[in-house]
Amino acid sequence: MPLPHPIPYQGSKRKLAPVIGRYLPRGIGTFYEPFCGSAAMTIHAAHHGLAERYVLGDSLAPMICLLRAIVERPERTAAHYQAVWEGQREGDPGYFNRVRDRFNSDGEPVDLLYLICRCVKNAVRFNGAGRFTQSADRRRLGMRPDRMRAAITGVSALLAGRTEFRTGDWLDTTADAGPSSLVYMDPPYLGTSVGRDKRYHQQLRQEALIAGLASLNARGIRFLLSYDGMTGDKEYGPPLPDHLGLARLLLKAGPSSQATLSGRRAETVESLYLSTGLIDPVNDAGAARRVRARS
Repeated sequence: MPLPHPIPYQGSKRKLAPVIGRYLPRGIGTFYEPFCGSAAMTIHAAHHGLAERYVLGDSLAPMICLLRAIVERPERTAAHYQAVWEGQREGDPGYFNRVRDRFNSDGEPVDLLYLICRCVKNAVRFNGAGRFTQSADRRRLGMRPDRMRAAITGVSALLAGRTEFRTGDWLDTTADAGPSSLVYMDPPYLGTSVGRDKRYHQQLRQEALIAGLASLNARGIRFLLSYDGMTGDKEYGPPLPDHLGLARLLLKAGPSSQATLSGRRAETVESLYLSTGLIDPVNDAGAARRVRARS
């Protein structure tokens, strides 16, 4: 049976989770996901019983509020989503814009859930002022309330009573990680953090990421990082430096949604970095290709 995923976030690791999950050790004390977004890897880890407890963190406060509501108040959250969803009418394109304006004004988490479900290709976009800017997909109305209720209650069943929610910078939300912990990170890629194509409410420059990874190494914290890669012949950014001592894998992630939006077809390959101390995946059964990082 497919795992429950109430937040259909473009770029989430929902489809790649079974592949990434092969490199997660068992017996994790606390599983941290500090760039959690839709929490796809936490949901996967909880379903497979890989950790005793979970910490979900993100710098987007409404996303953390939404995840907390899903886990701790599933019935109320599902009913609220149903009310927002049922407020729309075919032939009324202005409804989405009114919900978007309301979210940009007060940050209501369930409004964000509706916007993600209804926007073009579930491709969340924010402007420089932190306002949600993506338009409605006029071909569909978003996830139906009955499916959403099932997904919300499913996630709540997996995570309720053993999950902590934190808002803030990723180094702050993982500050208490210890030797028995594991941190999984899926930050904004370099290609979406610099230049004109800034898609997220907060960007992360590569030099700051490298410094943070070095600090995790110094603390002896195990981690996995999804970062950079390529779509067709376009690379998101250079590999992380060799001095971090990370194993780098290339994972086939399927067709690029962004290319599809532009009327093109291109395959996406994403990098997965593993810190020292995780199982060496060199002899894995072909799910990934290992390459050497460049200094």
